[in-house]
Amino acid sequence: MSYTALYRKFRPQEFWDVKGQDHIVTTLKNQIKADRIGHAYLFCGTRGTGKTSIAKIFAKAVNCESPTDGSPCGECASCRAVASGVSMNVIEIDAASNNGVDSIREIREEVAYRPTEGRYKVYIIDEVHMLSPGAFNALLKTLEEPPSYVIFILATTEVHKIPVTILSRCQRYDFKRISVEVICDRLKELLEKEEAEAEEKALRYIAKSADGAMRDALSLLDQCIAFYPGQMLTYDHVLEILGAVDAEVFSRLLGSVIKQDVPKVMETVEELTASGRELGQFVVDFIWYLRNLLLLKSSDEAVEILDMSSEHMANLQQKAKEIEGETLIRYIRIFSELSNQIKYASQKRILLEVALIKLCRPQMETDYSSLIGRMEQLEKKLEQGVTVIPQNIPAETESGSVPSEKKKPVLPKAVTEDIEQTVKNWRNILSAMPGLSRSYLSKARLTIGNGNELILVFEDEMAAGYFKREEERMQLEDTIAKQIGKQVAVLIKENETKRPFEDSYVDLEQVINMEITYE
Repeated sequence: MSYTALYRKFRPQEFWDVKGQDHIVTTLKNQIKADRIGHAYLFCGTRGTGKTSIAKIFAKAVNCESPTDGSPCGECASCRAVASGVSMNVIEIDAASNNGVDSIREIREEVAYRPTEGRYKVYIIDEVHMLSPGAFNALLKTLEEPPSYVIFILATTEVHKIPVTILSRCQRYDFKRISVEVICDRLKELLEKEEAEAEEKALRYIAKSADGAMRDALSLLDQCIAFYPGQMLTYDHVLEILGAVDAEVFSRLLGSVIKQDVPKVMETVEELTASGRELGQFVVDFIWYLRNLLLLKSSDEAVEILDMSSEHMANLQQKAKEIEGETLIRYIRIFSELSNQIKYASQKRILLEVALIKLCRPQMETDYSSLIGRMEQLEKKLEQGVTVIPQNIPAETESGSVPSEKKKPVLPKAVTEDIEQTVKNWRNILSAMPGLSRSYLSKARLTIGNGNELILVFEDEMAAGYFKREEERMQLEDTIAKQIGKQVAVLIKENETKRPFEDSYVDLEQVINMEITYE
């Protein structure tokens, strides 16, 4: 006899066997007991949470000859036919491969015929969001006024893609992610039936890796058992099979990052690569490790929220004392960006190494969160007695004197009255400009050329290019003319020197209140 995968072998056959969806099971059982069965149901939730399983159990229950407390008996001819997949009353349709109008038209033709045996014909349409717009329209009328003996159960992982007209005609049930505890208990139960053994720690890691999906947990357990048949499944076995990394490695790696020991960090990456660890999984797990640290830094009650051993918790609490919350947020941001990039990258190791170097060298970035890390570096150096000299302070000359400051640009001897009036009315001019132009102009700096021209200097290349277009520049000159009553020519420049504006240009807005002579 061929082997059957665990998730198929132990698929729930009755309501009591369903784990983690008690709110849905209770409601459906009550409907069956009270004979208040709806005509259309929408089951939505993430993969592996029991949508199709509950749909089949419900289909069994509504046609069961002797239901018990709203659950199917599992013994009658109707229950056995549904369980074996040969029932004519339960029709399963995969919308991913039957998403056209013709498939739905066939359903509309079939529902005209009563079931040959049993009370209801149940249509289970899986991944219903994959139906085409035409197919949804074809389904709409049948879904709105189906015969009394027809029940539709629509299952989807992406409920936002379903038209509102369909949603409004269904009873909606949201399937929750299954907790680690519930998955872990289910795995223990199934291992006893399979006469296999596993460490508690190993099962908890599998349950956590499943991310709330019972089917994923059973598939991972199946994979691990197949790799070590006849042996106790240990935590190290699970880490090896799934390409995962122990928390001790995360702690050691974070310690090296905090010390900014790049060679040690690269050594850890080499160990991970040599041992065959999956780097994509490592990135995801490291983000969770950092998230746990951040929770400990943010709340005293996080100890009760985090699900881990006391030994692991003690290590986390010690590591949390060594790092600031703002730094952790920066680390999480960098690794979250990495997790999106590394999925499809051919050189995963290089991306990981670059991200880790960013963690060690905050000066490589210029955003706010990296400035926090740079300040921490300076504070540590000062505590160690290291003299920190800013790079922009000029060094002394051989004679011991500091070179004189760079000569700043000076204001021309005369400024025209037209330009002065333009500068004084600049806010009014901005207000009169349309939205996008006003947004760009608000970042412009006003200066004057040697020929007494009004110059607008932009730091942004896009903004400068926008106003270098003839029609935009003319619109600005016309707006200035309306405000001051005179025509003023405007030149557009981009600050390509990348030096501060004040080092290269005279800021007219700063000096316009000084006494200025007119031509």
